[in-house]
Amino acid sequence: MQITVTTPALLFPAISLFMLAFTNRFLSLGSRIRSLHDHFLRSEEESARKQISNLRKRIYMIRQMQGLGVLSMLSCILSMICLVEDWTLAGEVLFGLSLALLMASLWVSFLEIRISVNALDILLEDMEKR
Repeated sequence: MQITVTTPALLFPAISLFMLAFTNRFLSLGSRIRSLHDHFLRSEEESARKQISNLRKRIYMIRQMQGLGVLSMLSCILSMICLVEDWTLAGEVLFGLSLALLMASLWVSFLEIRISVNALDILLEDMEKR
């Protein structure tokens, strides 16, 4: 298979959209943590303790997703530079690495979504108890 400089360029919009989505998740979690902090200081409920652990895992996972996304973008850029310089093998390897990093980022995103469902279950359990 022969790739040209435009092949890695196709990933730029996708990676950018994923990074935007990951940043939005991070911001919403930050907001949730701040409100939970205020609530926890007032009541120290058990459900808040469970949510804290859950949110900590999710924050670290979002950091991983963003890091992998940035590495994917850098690998994609290096791939394009190599292809422009006619270093075809290096360009293809870096493009493959970029795809692998993007896949890893999406996998962590999938796992984070599963954890977020657990967070919602904690809230639902708390509501059912009342």
